[in-house]
Order: sequence, then structure tokens, then C-alpha cells
Amino acid sequence: MYWLPYNKKLKEFSRKLRNHSTLGEILLWKQLRAGSMMDYTFNRQKPLDRYIVDFYCKPLNLVIEIDGAYHFEPEQRVKDAERQKFLEEMGLYFLRFTDQEIRKDMDFVLKAIREYVTTYESKHSVIPYRRKTKLVETVNS
Repeated sequence: MYWLPYNKKLKEFSRKLRNHSTLGEILLWKQLRAGSMMDYTFNRQKPLDRYIVDFYCKPLNLVIEIDGAYHFEPEQRVKDAERQKFLEEMGLYFLRFTDQEIRKDMDFVLKAIREYVTTYESKHSVIPYRRKTKLVETVNS
């Protein structure tokens, strides 16, 4: 999907979530921020339509969710499944990790994200995105 609805009413709540991140979110954000994941830009606590997702990468149509303990409660599992289905119908893909996976096995998490990126690029015939670097031309005098 090219354009996703942005709900301005969620902007302030999104900001609060960013300012009160869980340890898992902080640890993963350190690995994703500033183009650190294969030069792709991620947003955190991004409002998409009527929901806020933990991490979002627009060029990859990717949502990454970190599930803490309350995500395993029956009522929350149903809500998460409905939310994910709604956003997948908008063309988004999901990777879900538990907070424990982030804390205890970051290498596994990063490998899974890299595999997603590589698969997405090949499946969608995307030329791997890499930051443009300035070429410095030397002049012979």
C-alpha cells in the first residue's frame, strides 16, 4: 500500500509511548534507529490508521511488534490478532518478538529482521536500499 491513513488524534499518545518505552523497545530501537538496520529507516510508536505499532518501516511495509507479558492474556491475544489482521489487509507485514527474546537473544531477533529484509527485497524485486554517499572526485592538476 502506498499511503496509510494517519490519525492525528493518536499523535500525543504515540509521543507518550515513546517517552515510556519498555526495556525491550529501548534495546531494539538502539539496533534499528538511524538506518542501522541495513540502512532502512524505522519509526517507533507509529500511528497507522486507528492503531499505534511499536516499529514501522515504510519502504518494507514492515511492522515489528514486541509482545510483553500482557500480550499473552486471552483477551489481549484476540485484540492483537484483530489489529494485525486489519493492518495486514492494508498490505503490511508483521514480525513479532517477545520482550524476553529481545532481552535474551538479540542476535536471533536481528537475524530474523535481516532475513525478512533480504526476502522482501528479492520477492519484490527491490534494489537493496543503501544510503547515498557523496562521491568525492579528485582532480589532477
